[in-house]
Amino acid sequence: MESVQKTITYLKTLLRNYQYQYYVINEPGIPDVEYDRLMETLRQLEIENPNLLTQDSPTQCVGGSSISSIFKPVHHKIPMLSLDTVSDESSYLVFHQRLKKRLNISKGITLCCELKLDGLAVSLLYINGRLVRASTRGDGLVGEDITANVRTISIVPEYLTGNKIPDYLEVRGEVFMSHAGFKKINQTAYREGHKIFSNPRNAASGSLRNLDPCITAKRPLTFICYGLGFFKGRSMPRSHIACLQYFKAWGLPVNDNTRLCYSSGEVIKFYHNAEMKRPFFGFDIDGVVIKVDDLELQKKIGSSSRAPRWAVAFKFAAQEAITKLNNVEFRVGRTGVITPVAQLSPIRIAGVLISRATLHNVHEINRLGLKIGNNVVIRRAGDVIPQIISVAKPDVDSNIIVKNITIPKQCPGCGSKIRFISGELALRCTGGLSCAAQRKSVIRHFTSRKALNINGMGKAIINQLVDKGYINNPADLFMLTIDQLISLERVGQKSAQNIIDALIISKKTTFARFIYALGISKIGLVAAENLASHFVTLNFLLAADLNALSSVYGIGQTAASYLKEFLDDANNREVIRMLVVEVGIYW
Repeated sequence: MESVQKTITYLKTLLRNYQYQYYVINEPGIPDVEYDRLMETLRQLEIENPNLLTQDSPTQCVGGSSISSIFKPVHHKIPMLSLDTVSDESSYLVFHQRLKKRLNISKGITLCCELKLDGLAVSLLYINGRLVRASTRGDGLVGEDITANVRTISIVPEYLTGNKIPDYLEVRGEVFMSHAGFKKINQTAYREGHKIFSNPRNAASGSLRNLDPCITAKRPLTFICYGLGFFKGRSMPRSHIACLQYFKAWGLPVNDNTRLCYSSGEVIKFYHNAEMKRPFFGFDIDGVVIKVDDLELQKKIGSSSRAPRWAVAFKFAAQEAITKLNNVEFRVGRTGVITPVAQLSPIRIAGVLISRATLHNVHEINRLGLKIGNNVVIRRAGDVIPQIISVAKPDVDSNIIVKNITIPKQCPGCGSKIRFISGELALRCTGGLSCAAQRKSVIRHFTSRKALNINGMGKAIINQLVDKGYINNPADLFMLTIDQLISLERVGQKSAQNIIDALIISKKTTFARFIYALGISKIGLVAAENLASHFVTLNFLLAADLNALSSVYGIGQTAASYLKEFLDDANNREVIRMLVVEVGIYW
C-alpha cells in the first residue's frame, strides 16, 4: 500500500506540473496522448484504492486549476468542465452502453457529433445582444477575463442580430488558429527574431492571453461555438444542435461538420469520416465530441466534478509521442546543403514506426535547445515527414544525462570547408563537383533533360555506375565503355550502345546548358542563360570577379557569391577543364 500511495502522490505532482505548463504558461511539456495516459493510470489506481482518492486530485479537477493572477477572475455561473476521453471503438461502446444504463432505456439515444477543435475554451457573455465579457475556462469554476483580447477577433460579433435572443446569454466555444494563420505568424516571428510557436494550439493560447490586445489583434485567431452556458430572459431549444442553429442565426460562427447520430454505428462512421478528412479541414482537430442531444437528458445524466457524464471526446490515434534523441547525423544534399537528421529510439506513431526526424537546419537545433540524450516530442501529421517539435520537460525526479550536439566544421561527405549561409540558416559544403556525398545527385542533375539531356542515363544506372566506382564526376561519364555498361543490371548490348551514342550527341550543347549542368546553387536555367549572354565565353566567366558576376541581370549578391565560390574551387575547375579539354564538350 505504501508503494501505491507513493505512485499516486508522484502522479499527482507530475500531472499538476504538466497542467501548469499547458494551461498557464502555454508550454506543454508532453504530448496530449502521454498526459491522457498518465491521467488514466492515476484514475485506475484511485478506483482500485478509493481510500487514497482526494478531492484535489487531478482526476477530480478541471485541467487548468492554476489561474494566472495577471487577468481579472471571472466566476462561471455554470461550471466549464473538461471531457472524459475514449481512444478506440470498444471503449466508446462502453460509454454508449453506460448512457443507456443511466437512462434505463434500451432504445437508441440521439447523439450530436462534432469536431473536437484543438484550441482554448472560451465563454462569451452577451447581455441584450451585446458582448460584455469573455473569459477562459480556468479551473472550471473561475476563469480569466480576456474581453479586450477577444474583441479583436473579427469573427466574434460585438452585437447579435435576429429574433428571440435571450436577455442574458452565455455562449461557449473554442478559440483556435488555422494552419495558414499559424504558418503566417511563425514566418513573421522568424523574420523579426521573436519566439516561434510549436503548434497552432500554443499560438492561439499565447495570443489570447497576451497582455497587449494590440498584439492579439495581429494574430489570425478564429472562433467556433460548441455549446450553451447560462441564459435567462427567453427560452432556448431543448436540443443541443438546435441551440447551435440558433447561434448561427444570431451571427455566431458554428462548425458545419456537426451531425445527429442515432446509433453507435453511426457515431463510429462519423468518427472515421472525420479522421479521413482531418488533413483537409485547415485547422487542428484531435478527435470528435459526442454529446447527448437532448438538454433535459443531459441534466438527468449529470456530471462529475470534472466532466459531464453525457459527453465524451473520442480521440484519434496519437500524432505525437515522446522518444529519446540518440544522435544527430548531418547529411549532404545535391546543392551541398547539409541537413541535420535526428536519430531516434524507434517509436510507433499513427501506425508507422519512426526512427528519424528532420531538424531542417542548425537554427532549429538551437531554437529547440536540443542535446543528445533528450527526450523529445515527435509529431507526424498525415504524410508529413516526422519532426521534433519540442524537448519533453523532464519528470520531477529525472536524471537524464545529455551532451551537446557537435556541429561539423568540414563536410561529412568530402571534408571540404563548410560555409554557413545566414540568410538560409544553412550549412553548405563548398566541395561542389568533387564532393562524394553529392556525387550521385550532381551527376543526375548533369544528365537531366534541361542540362545535357543524356538519354538512357537514369537514376538506377547512375547509382550503379557510382557504386561500382566507374564514375566519380560528370567528366567520367564520357570515358565509359560498352563493357562497363553491360555489366550493370538490366543493361544489354543495345541499351549500352544507345547510352554511348547519347553521350556523344550531348557533347554539342549550349553555353547556358553547360553552366546550368554544373549544378551551382542558386543558378537555374534562366540565370545560366543570362550569364552565357553576358560573358559569351567560358574564359571570361572563369575570370570574372564578384562585382562582375553580381552585375549580370538577374544575378543577385547571394547567387554571385555561390557562383564565385564554386568557380574558385580548384577541384571544380579541374572537372570543368576535363569536360571542355579532354571530353571535348563544345557550343
